[in-house]
Amino acid sequence: MTTTTLTPRLVRVDRPKSGGLLGPLADVWAMTRRNLVHISREPMQLSDVTIQPVLFTFLFVYVFGGAIPIPGGGSYKDYLLAGILALNLVTSVMGTAVGLSTDLHEGMIDRFRALPIWRPAVLMGRSAADFMTSCLCALIVGLTGLVVGWRSDAGIVAVLAGFLLVLFFAYSLTWVAQCVGLNAKSPESAASFGFIVLFPLAFVSNAMVPTAHMPGWMQAIADWNPVSAVCAGVRDLWDNPNPSHVISAWPMQHPVEASLIWSVLIIAVAAPLASYFFKKRCTD
Repeated sequence: MTTTTLTPRLVRVDRPKSGGLLGPLADVWAMTRRNLVHISREPMQLSDVTIQPVLFTFLFVYVFGGAIPIPGGGSYKDYLLAGILALNLVTSVMGTAVGLSTDLHEGMIDRFRALPIWRPAVLMGRSAADFMTSCLCALIVGLTGLVVGWRSDAGIVAVLAGFLLVLFFAYSLTWVAQCVGLNAKSPESAASFGFIVLFPLAFVSNAMVPTAHMPGWMQAIADWNPVSAVCAGVRDLWDNPNPSHVISAWPMQHPVEASLIWSVLIIAVAAPLASYFFKKRCTD
């Protein structure tokens, strides 16, 4: 009697891949929709882009507005709105880091790896969904500004350009946040990114107050802070009071150009890093 030993062979099964350009675009939309559905099931995730802008606008206008003079004159309400918009959009980026870290530690990223999708779609879908929530935040800030008395003498094209300028900058920061979320040990540690980096970035700037009365060393930091360039650029586009135009620092003399340069540089550095970290976490 002869005994035959059967040795199992490992057979590799290739996953089907989406073809052409429409395949990756469909994957990006699927990931974007997934993030939007997740938000719709937990609406309080949007508190930082819905409730916070309203509270900040009323707080700064009616509590601090009368105590903050604008060099060269002008309404503090008109000066403030660009800063409120930048402040809310910059600090809301913290949600990107927390959301991606949560997906990572709850095993969702491992599930995505098993799907026949274009791998970068996970990160691009996250950034696209967060950009949409940023647009909602910008709309709420604009409407709240109109309620408290903010006005612009610029045309509709310039006003829209101002909103797009700060939205583009916020979008660039979402890629930095994704780098943080992919390297955070927990969602809680990812949340600390906002308090350690984003809040100082937003407040050590000309967003809320002119920088002329800051200590010399702090004013130098504020004048080269990308948030200051974004706020100054939006104020120029909206034809709102902009005391920073008398400051000799290059970003304050060319705020729109400086804002675009900062945004492009941040994406150019952070997007490849996020892709690298994502690939590394998927292969660990």
